[in-house]
Order: sequence, then structure tokens, then C-alpha cells
Amino acid sequence: MTIRKRRYAAPLEPVAGNGLLDRRALLGRGIMFAGAVSTGVGSSRTTAAADPLRDDPWSLETGAITPALQTPSRFEKDVVRILSNPNGEPRTSHARTPHHLLNGTITPNSLHFSINHSGIPDIDPDKHRLVIHGMVKQPLVFTVDSLARYPMVSRMAFVECAGNSAGMFSPQPLQASVQALHGLVSNAEWTGVPLSTLLEETGIDPKAIWMIAEGADSLALSRSLPVKKALDDAMVALYQNGERIMPGNGYPMRLVLPGWEGNMQVKFLRRLKLTDQPGMTYFETRTYSQILPNGKAYRFYFVNEVKSFITHPSFGQALKEPGYYEISGIAYSGSGRIAKVMVSADGGKSWAQAALQEPVQSKAFTRFRVPWRWDGQPAILQSRAWDEAGNVQPLRAQFVAERGEAAKVPSPLGFANQHYNSLTSWAIDSKGEIKHVYA
Repeated sequence: MTIRKRRYAAPLEPVAGNGLLDRRALLGRGIMFAGAVSTGVGSSRTTAAADPLRDDPWSLETGAITPALQTPSRFEKDVVRILSNPNGEPRTSHARTPHHLLNGTITPNSLHFSINHSGIPDIDPDKHRLVIHGMVKQPLVFTVDSLARYPMVSRMAFVECAGNSAGMFSPQPLQASVQALHGLVSNAEWTGVPLSTLLEETGIDPKAIWMIAEGADSLALSRSLPVKKALDDAMVALYQNGERIMPGNGYPMRLVLPGWEGNMQVKFLRRLKLTDQPGMTYFETRTYSQILPNGKAYRFYFVNEVKSFITHPSFGQALKEPGYYEISGIAYSGSGRIAKVMVSADGGKSWAQAALQEPVQSKAFTRFRVPWRWDGQPAILQSRAWDEAGNVQPLRAQFVAERGEAAKVPSPLGFANQHYNSLTSWAIDSKGEIKHVYA
């Protein structure tokens, strides 16, 4: 028998104020945390000798039959989306992703956010059709089956509603969870046919520079998009994380426009009309054209800008005791890959660079992590992201000066202004309780 000597690592030294530690501690030195986490009163960590393994009831009987469709454990019943219209009234319905209860970068299909302005249509895929017409040489009609016979591509991409984080336009910080504030964004692997492939078959009139996309919902939701984007990385998606798209996310097919405003990524897609000018449809001229402080309409700005927010720890959670924790969150940009994320534990006075979970993909979620030693004193946690194009999350004062604030305090579940991408700040008091603040 070989007896191994126990090695004790040197204590981790802070690299920024209020106990932020070097991100490299997460890369191969995690053993130091196992020995450093507090084991005092109230700690859930004990030694094997103090708490020997026992046979619990579930270990003494045969388990349940394997179901045809797997669902989460009953102990995860609280990991659900929150709804803005649970009674199905004749108005828009929002379902928000519980980011504070998830980890990694992939949003499960059942928890992917969705917004539906006139409910979810019950579409028979065998009868559904996609028409491409207008300023084309040869109008074409596609069935779901015919599209499925084309060569497909898969790519990771986030989808974010322009109204995500609308509650942050409030003059006073709303006391709401990361789900309520930022739950209208999710990330998935989308699989389908490049839109450029279909457009090449129809033959585009050189004068056609716009396209009007229309859905098969009762409102026939329509949005205009530049042909340039359609020929770039746009996709007619049929699959979401390997399975057919969820009904609330556009079954049986939807547009995916990586990095662009979610409302433009038309669900239940049935029509693409090539034109020489935008359609000036209801949603793009009214709902998604907020008025800026200078009096101009914020119209036809499609890209979701670089953004990040901390999911753990965050509002609604609590730190039980001083000790080592991991600060973790999500960063993304409609302009490309995330280049770096900086994290502060003292309200922006000092910053430490976070570790980015690989792979870092373009126009997709990137999970960031940084180790933190909380000493039990008040702290304010923030994150700030940069993308590969050099764009950076603006500080709140700068953002408000350019985009304005809400005239009145909005509900985090309501709809207000759009394209909020400034910083989110979580204040932790000496009891470990967490509030939303502006810092």
C-alpha cells in the first residue's frame, strides 16, 4: 500500500478589493477550495468520519419505471419559468428563464424564455407552408418535410427580447430576481437550413434590400430585416437543442438571426417577402421604436449589445456564512465573442478578471466565474463585459444619459423600454441577504 502525504497549498491571495481571488485558482487548483470552505457552525460540509455513509430509504427498494419522456426530479419542482399572463388573458404572454437556478450555458428547451402576442398556435406541421416571394425570380413554397431534406447546419446562439431587463430603466432599483429582471434571454443550439441557401434558389432581384418575415400566429406578426443579414448567418430553424422546436418557441419553424433582436426572429414562420424598402409593420414602428432623450425614435437598431449579469449569488439567494464562494454569471454580445469579463465586489472600486468557460462562441452565452472569499462584511457585486469588437457594457450614468429612464416605475414583468445593457449590482449585507441596487 502506498501512503500519500497530504499537501497543503498556500492560501489564496486577493487580486481585487473585498476578497476577489485570482481566476487561475479555478484552473487546476480547485483542491484548495475543498479545504478552505468553512466547516464551522451551520456548515453543510462534514468529514467522512463524522458522518458515515448510510442506506437511505431510496437505496433499499427498486426505483420507478423509466418513462418514455424524461422529466426533472420532483425535488426540482421550483425550477420553472415565471409567467406574466398565467390566466391566458387576450394580451401578450411572457415566460422567463430561471437563470439563478441554472448553470452552464445551454438553456433547457422547457425553460427557454418565450413571448407570444396572441397565444401559441396549434400548427399541424404536415399542412404548414413557408412561402418566399416578392422581388425574386422564382417564388417557392416549402413544406417542413422538404426543408428537412436540405443540408442543415447547427450553431449556438442566444435569443434576447429587446424588452429584456426593461425593469432596469426604473429610476429606483426594483427588488426582483435575476429571472424577473433578465429572464427574457436564453441560449440554445439551433439546427436548420441557412436562409441564404433558400434565397439562392429563388434568385434575388438586385434591387431587393429588405425582407418582410411573417408568422402564422393570429396576429401574423411581421418584421422587416435587411437582406444582408439574411444572406449572412440567418437560419430557418427546425430543431432546438436537438429536438423539434418547442411550440412556444416557434414550432414547426422559425427564423434565427444570431445576435439580433428577438422579435425579429419570427416564430411560426410562413412568409418571406423580398422588397426594396422596410414594411414599417406594427411592431417595428410602435412597440420596438422607443423615444430617446433627444426626441428621436430608436428604430431599426437590431443588434443586442454586449451584456453580462451575475446569476450566483443574486437576489433571492443568501450567503449562509463567511467563506469561499464562486461568483458566476452570463455574458453575451450580438457583435461576436466575449473577450473578457471583469468582476467587482466593492461596487466598482476595483476589478478582477473572471475565467471564461470554454468554448467561447460568437453570439452565444459565455459563462464566467471568479473565486471569492467573503469576510461577512457588506459587499456589492458587479460584472462588466467586453466583446471582441471592443464594445463594453456602459456604466449606468452613461447609459441613462443616452437612453433615458422610465417615466414611472415599471413592473419587472411588464413591458417598458428596450435594449438595456448596463451593469447589474447585487448588494450583500452582513447577514448574507442580497438586494438589487444601483452603484
